[in-house]
Amino acid sequence: MAKKDDIRPVITLRSTEGTGAAFTTRKNRRNTTGRLELKKYDPVLRRHVTFRETR
Repeated sequence: MAKKDDIRPVITLRSTEGTGAAFTTRKNRRNTTGRLELKKYDPVLRRHVTFRETR
């Protein structure tokens, strides 16, 4: 089980297009302090869109 103050927490990346598509990944909190934003494939729209970290 992950600790509450884990250095690499599991985060959810949610599509900015509002389709509800989501990915889960881990990020290093020391190197990436802000919210993560990645271009990933949205299977609902069938194209690459921006995915943003949700809390």
